[in-house]
Formats: sequence, C-alpha cells, structure tokens
Amino acid sequence: MLFSWLKRRRRRKLLARPFPETWFGYLHRNVRQYPCLRADQQERLRDLLRIFVSERTWVGCAGFVITDEVRVTIAAQACLLLLGIEGDWCFDTLRSVLVYPDAVALPPEMQRHEVIVDEGMPISGQAWYRGPVILSWHHALMGGRHPHDGHNVVLHEFAHQIDALSGEMGGSPPLPTRAQHDRWEAVMSREYARIVDDVRRGRRTVLDEYAAASRAEFFAVGTEHFFEQPHRVKQRHPELYDVLQMLYHVDPAEWPQCNRALIE
Repeated sequence: MLFSWLKRRRRRKLLARPFPETWFGYLHRNVRQYPCLRADQQERLRDLLRIFVSERTWVGCAGFVITDEVRVTIAAQACLLLLGIEGDWCFDTLRSVLVYPDAVALPPEMQRHEVIVDEGMPISGQAWYRGPVILSWHHALMGGRHPHDGHNVVLHEFAHQIDALSGEMGGSPPLPTRAQHDRWEAVMSREYARIVDDVRRGRRTVLDEYAAASRAEFFAVGTEHFFEQPHRVKQRHPELYDVLQMLYHVDPAEWPQCNRALIE
C-alpha cells in the first residue's frame, strides 16, 4: 500500500512538470501515429510515455548510446497499447529495456526457450516474462516512421508483455470478465487455426506468416496489424478485430490520417 501511494505521488509530481518541448519533435518525426490521435489521446500518450521513460532502466548495448530520442520513440510506441486501457498501469512489471543499434544474434543463454531462433540468426526484438525487453533501435525507428506496413517491433514485443500478465506468454492476456475471456479464446483459437492452415497451404495472408508460429506470436503479430493496418484486419478478420478492440479499448480504424492508404 505504501509503495503504491509513493508511486502515485511520484507520478503526479512528474506529470505536473511541462512536457519537454524537444520531445514533441521526436513524436512527430518518429511516431507517425501520434498526429492522428485525438487531443485527449495525445495527452494521455504523453503522460504514459513520461512515466515509462522515468521508471525503466535503459541500457545501450554493443556501444549504442541511449538518448532522449531513443527513450521517447520507444516509450511512445509501447504506450500506444495502453491508450484505451483504464488505470495507471504502465508496464509496471518491466524493469529494463536493452537497446542494440541494429538486429543482433543473441547468445543461447539470452534466448527465450519457447522462441525458435536459428543459431546465429539476428533478431530485431525479444520480450522476456517480467522483462527485459530487447530491441534493435534501427527496427524500432523504422517501425515508428512507417506505421502502415504491419511491422512494428515495439508493438510486437510489448504485446508480449501484456500477454505475460496472465502468468505466461501464451496468447491469452487477462480480461476482466469470464464472458470476455471465453469470447477471446473462441475467436483466437479459430483465427489461429485459420492462419496456420493458410500458411501450410501457401495462401496469401493479411497477417505476417510469423503469426502461425504459436498462439503467443499470433497475438503479437495481430496487435501489430491491428494498430498499423486496422482497415485490412477489420475487413478480412472482423472477429479478430473485435476481440483486439475489446482488449485495447481503441479503434485505430477511426484514425483517418493514419489509415487513408489502407482502405481497400
């Protein structure tokens, strides 16, 4: 209880300060979805990212130097997932973010056992249960600057962090009611089976084929496309779109500037 009170007090003091002017530039250049949000959503994102930046330990790896631009760019993309979720939770279980300059081949002891990675194959990101999150700055920056291609390593890895709130990364994040949980499981099971069959048969898919790797990856890839290609997901996978909207409490299809090129 005391820790919660101190945390809320610390956050109130943090948010009472003016938002740093230079950070607006980072948002507009590197998080291209930011200008598409409503004013209240922009304000919430700015608050969330300040909390995120302040409360995480940031580690530059392989000679990479952590700057405010790095922190703001990554934090803002991660906090897009929290825009519609009520409460003050801001990835509180995550302790550190490790940032490499580019994709990196991690040693075996740094690889999650449930992720199949060819030995020596570079990865752009990885999320561990209760942290850390590992990211390539190159891919994080490209994901923020190209918000329509369905590929965003920050959204992907932080979707895993939300998934882990259930106690494991299995593609079943916690939901407030049994009815919502049951609907989630029914829809995700059908949609996952569908993409596995499509990939096996060589059919063209809306979601990246990596979604067929596991239920956890299906959820993370689905999250990327939900935020970056909402019209395509809503058109081709309406039930999937509905349950993701149920989880995140936002409707990215209503962000017209971000989605003008995606309506088919």
